[in-house]
Amino acid sequence: MNMTITQAARYLGYKVKTLQKWDREGTLKSTRTPTNRRVYTQEQLDSFLGLRSRKVLPTRQMAYCRVSSTAQRNDLKNQRSTLEDFCLLKGFSNVEFVEEIGGGLNFKRKSFLDIMDAVDRRDVKTLIVAHKDRLTRFGFDWFERFCSKHGCELLVLNQEKLSPETEMVQDLMTIVHCFSSRLYGLRNYKKKIKEAIDFEKQE
Repeated sequence: MNMTITQAARYLGYKVKTLQKWDREGTLKSTRTPTNRRVYTQEQLDSFLGLRSRKVLPTRQMAYCRVSSTAQRNDLKNQRSTLEDFCLLKGFSNVEFVEEIGGGLNFKRKSFLDIMDAVDRRDVKTLIVAHKDRLTRFGFDWFERFCSKHGCELLVLNQEKLSPETEMVQDLMTIVHCFSSRLYGLRNYKKKIKEAIDFEKQE
């Protein structure tokens, strides 16, 4: 199956400009259509990914800090300070510190997704968080396995959960809202089915 350069970039997890650069350098050569557009085969891209995973070792070291609301900015500063002290103690250098405000149940956080994409590309050697629930409220074990499979060590400073009362309340409200919305939708669905049945009986 042939892919356009946009599709290939999305498949590999890189930007189009990066693929254009690789094409010019000969790192990942494209073939050209009669209209001079770059195309790639999936087999070619899979082979390229395999070669990179064997030859290129992850180098980036990242530390991720998160709180749920702007009212917790002091907690965010404390998290970062703790991670900085830890990195200094362990001799980690050139660590990228990422701070984010967003709920632990929100898997669409921009910085969180950027980090996961970087892990998926095997760019990240070490990812450090203060507590498990700073990365995600649920499913930490899956993300830990995901990191491990992509050559990234996920370090947690404190294995105990850090759950300030306000964050816990917000997360519980999110869960309740999610289930109540589903129940409301289910009731709505049942109501429409009943109305349809009643209408059919009247015909």
